[in-house]
Amino acid sequence: MKITFDFEKPIGELQQQIEKVQQVEEKNKVDMSAALAELRQNLQSKQEEIYGNLNGWQNVQISRHPERPYTLQYIEAMSKDFIELHGDRNIGDDKAIVGGFGSIEGQTVMFIGHQKGANTKMRQYRNFGMANPEGYRKALRLMKMAEKFGKPIITFIDTPGAYPGLEAEERGQGEAIARNLMEMSVLKVPVICVIIGEGASGGALGIGIGDKVYMLKHTWYSVISPESCSSILWRNWDNKEKAAEVLKLTSAEMYKNRLIDGIIEEPLGGAHQDPEAMIATLKQVLVDDLANLKAKNVDEMVNERIEKFCAMGVVIDESEFHLPEASEEETPSE
Repeated sequence: MKITFDFEKPIGELQQQIEKVQQVEEKNKVDMSAALAELRQNLQSKQEEIYGNLNGWQNVQISRHPERPYTLQYIEAMSKDFIELHGDRNIGDDKAIVGGFGSIEGQTVMFIGHQKGANTKMRQYRNFGMANPEGYRKALRLMKMAEKFGKPIITFIDTPGAYPGLEAEERGQGEAIARNLMEMSVLKVPVICVIIGEGASGGALGIGIGDKVYMLKHTWYSVISPESCSSILWRNWDNKEKAAEVLKLTSAEMYKNRLIDGIIEEPLGGAHQDPEAMIATLKQVLVDDLANLKAKNVDEMVNERIEKFCAMGVVIDESEFHLPEASEEETPSE
């Protein structure tokens, strides 16, 4: 059964009309090509109208569509020789974060990303993409391994947040994420980060510091999810749509505020509508960026990465700065 959202109902109705006309054409052996062409044109127009004007909450819904490609689907499609590596060498192997070496167009890279799971059983196995501290420590171990061998790093971000359980806090969730932020900022190899679904809070930031940070068009990136924001401010989830708007969490808002480096277009309707096209588009972006970043001087690359993130959130109010008036002695003569 195809999953659709409320705002997609006009599209679904047109698709049903097309199916009915096709059935009539097949059953009665009559030419319905003109009617079908008109309906398909209407469908295209309606899709462009709806998907071109999504609000914050609607983007959140699309980012969570269960048929969207997940991390392993991207990795396995881009790299036929991917070898997954496990464990943080301390506690265990967190299934919510996957990683390992693979090649992309002949270039060996370290792939790391959140993995949600493609069905209910796998989502439970992957803890719905919510990593424990050992997941972030595993990610850091793999990043340092990539740095040791001079291999670029590509991360795929798709998480509703780091796991908030008591045991995660006891094992140092905050420290693990903070250490990743510090270590990623000075890695001496290229780092490219892509939000492919949900990008929530420190759970996303834990593998989100890179030379290039991209968002797929219908994804979101924020310090908190709309539901959690609503529950804190209004003590319920009823205002999640309002929260999604004020959080400015869409790719367009994030790019406007210079918090990401670019937006990667998705197929009309979202990545789940044409996963192969989405994977091909993303792969080309990664290949181009890897070539550009490899050509950079290492120290220059690291300094630019640090300066980019240090500049975020810095606001200068020019009205607070007043130049001293020049004295008569300092006034230049004509």
